[in-house]
Amino acid sequence: MKKNNPKQIEEFIRVDHAGERGAIKIYEGQLLALSTLVQNEDLKKTIKNMKKHEEVHCNFFENEIKRRDIKPTKLLPLWDLLGIGIGFGSTILGKKAAMLCTASVEEVIDVHYQNQIDQIGSDEKDLKNKIIKFREDELHHKDIAYNEGASKKGFYSVLDKVIKTGSKLAIKISEKI
Repeated sequence: MKKNNPKQIEEFIRVDHAGERGAIKIYEGQLLALSTLVQNEDLKKTIKNMKKHEEVHCNFFENEIKRRDIKPTKLLPLWDLLGIGIGFGSTILGKKAAMLCTASVEEVIDVHYQNQIDQIGSDEKDLKNKIIKFREDELHHKDIAYNEGASKKGFYSVLDKVIKTGSKLAIKISEKI
């Protein structure tokens, strides 16, 4: 029976809380653009539906932080601003860019969550099952994004790399700080 290092579990919960909150902020930025500068009611509905999943995920990790007395990342305010900015900015570039933002983030999260799933032992079965479920939701969001027009061609390949690099950096920092 594999047991987890409590510090490792603390890092997992801290970074996952920050990531799910970041996803909410990205969607809030996208919805702000869709409520002001960009008119696309279908896209707005799609984003609102995906945001609901992220709120469930974030609430779970928020409760785990409280229950386990874990300090959230000190950089939440910065991640909030960056999330809103990337969400708003990607959406004013158009639907393809907005959907690429979702796809790029979810591709990073797929690997991130799978890595955690592979490391979590039997002493954290409930946490592991939640992360498995949340990963499935994120993969569904990625599929929606590609079905809605996400593209990595031309300029979009640069945007993909920027978003993925930022997401990976935020993960590494939020695990520790």
